[in-house]
Formats: sequence, C-alpha cells, structure tokens
Amino acid sequence: MEPALPPPAHVQVMQMATGYLLSRAIYVAARLGIADLLADGAKTADELAQSTETHAPSLYRLMRTLASVGYFKESADHRFTLDELGAALRTDAPGAARSSVLALSGQWIWKAWEEFLYTVKTGETAFDKVFGVSLFGYLAQHPAEAKLFGEAMIGFHGSEPPAVADAYDFSDVSTLVDIGGGTGNLLGTILRRNERIKGIVYDLAHVVPEALKNFRAWGIADRASAEPGSFFESVPAGADAYLLSHVIHDWDEEKCLTILRNCRAAMRDTSRLLIVEYVLPSGNAPHLGKILDLMMLTVPGGMERSDEQYRELLSNAGLHLTRIIPTATQVSVIEAIRA
Repeated sequence: MEPALPPPAHVQVMQMATGYLLSRAIYVAARLGIADLLADGAKTADELAQSTETHAPSLYRLMRTLASVGYFKESADHRFTLDELGAALRTDAPGAARSSVLALSGQWIWKAWEEFLYTVKTGETAFDKVFGVSLFGYLAQHPAEAKLFGEAMIGFHGSEPPAVADAYDFSDVSTLVDIGGGTGNLLGTILRRNERIKGIVYDLAHVVPEALKNFRAWGIADRASAEPGSFFESVPAGADAYLLSHVIHDWDEEKCLTILRNCRAAMRDTSRLLIVEYVLPSGNAPHLGKILDLMMLTVPGGMERSDEQYRELLSNAGLHLTRIIPTATQVSVIEAIRA
C-alpha cells in the first residue's frame, strides 16, 4: 500500500493558519476543568454543563470536536469519557499540561499575540505594549498567573533536567550555582545524581521558600541552599560552575550582557558557565526553538540563538564558548569560561 500523499500546499497553509481553532478549544476545556470532572467516570454534556455553568448544546459541540482528536471518547448514548490526551489535562496528571495550556494559551498571552504585527513592524515587545509592563513585571503583580506560569515552565521543560544531568559531566564540580533556578528542579536533579556536589539556587526572594521546601522533600537540604538576589546586580562568587537555564533567552542583548558580565565577575579562572538553551540549527532545518523564538520576540522580548550568536554574545561579555553539548532533548549545554 502506497503511503498517503501530503495535502496540497494551499490546504497545508490553511490548516496551519487556523490552528488557533483547536488551540482555543483545548484552552476552554482546560479552563472549565472538564478532564477533572470526567476523572470518576462518563458524563453527558448536560451533566458537565451543570457543573461548569455552561450552555449544554455548545459544550456538547466542543466535546464532540475534541473527541475527534483524541481528548475524549463519545459513546453511542452520548456520554463522554477521557481519552489519552484528555487524561493529560487532569490537574493531577504528570507533566503539568493543564497549567501549561492555561498559561501559554491563556487570555494574557492571547492578547499579546494580537499585537504580533506591531512587534514585527517595530521590533518592540507586544506584551509590553498591551499591558504597559514587562512579562515578569506582570507576573509579579498577578500571583495566580505567576503560579500557573511556573508550573507550565516545569512541565514544558520537565524532561530536560535528567537529560542535562546525563549529558554533562559534573564529576569535578564541588559547588554549583543555579542562577535564576526557580524552585530548584534542575539543581535538585543534578545534586541527586552527584552526591558530592553542593548547590545554591540564586533567584528572587519570593522563590526561595519553595526551593528550600523542595530540597527538604528530596533529601538534599544538607547540600542545597537558596539565596535571594537579582542576577542584574550580582551573583554568588567563587563557585566551580554556574548554570543559566532558560534565562538568557528571556532578555534583550543589553540585559543578557549585564547577566553574563555579572557571572564573569563572580567566576574564578577555573570556573565554568553552563547555559541550557535551544541552539538553533542553520539553514532551513526545522527546530522547536525556531517557533518558540517568536514567543520570545512577542512576550518577554528575548530571543533564541544559533551557535554563532551565542559565541558572539559570550565574547562581548568577556567569555569564551568552549563547546556545545547536545542532550537527549532539544536543548543543549553551552559551556563557557572567562576569556
């Protein structure tokens, strides 16, 4: 049997351009908590509508659509159960898919993307235009959204910590500082794989209690600590290695150089800086980072970079890129030393 031919080019274009239809359907299902409501068994759209205070015929049409793409299953008597994708939208499901959908497809991100044309025309960040404040300023003012965003980042990058711990040799590192390390997921993974390393999460003050709580839960509180501070001002000095995981891509060139120069000032001559990011391939090769680069452009105002762009950025900060180590995921570890 011959393989099916791809749709004609104009059909593929239309499918891509209308991708927001399915995106919004998934968002609404996540927002209404449909997967949680189906966790204990089948329900009709009428029953779900009562629980969600929605219009039953409209909700049925939403459910029918999502059943056609693997989120739910509809029986002959029009009762719905969870399918594999729908089960992943449960609040307690591993991977934090529901939080990721609510954050990354939520109303505030959606509003920023409405101004994407403005960003392309001006080079200015659409999010700042819409809300009058940066992404991180907005999150500081909206703790509920900040919580979802934090959960989304852990879910979105959840496979990366073990991949980084496997790909990079930390055997000669005694002290490791995770700059902007959040709640300690990456640092904790590395420390649990390397029992002789002591680690520090360095992040804003509101993150510190959650990181310490996690370190206690993971049984590494005797080797892991958390210090409050801003990487725009300074970072702890004298460690063997410094981590910047999905930090550099958030910021414009000037702010990146400030962060990197602060790292350089803290490093000894033998210290290493390890940047965990997507490294964009050259040419027309597809890569998730090329799509996410548009998110960085539109929302926080940062960018994803190629190897040459990282080499130039590090050089401008007084650092030398020594090697790029791929991982089992799409991120790489970019290693640098003082130039």
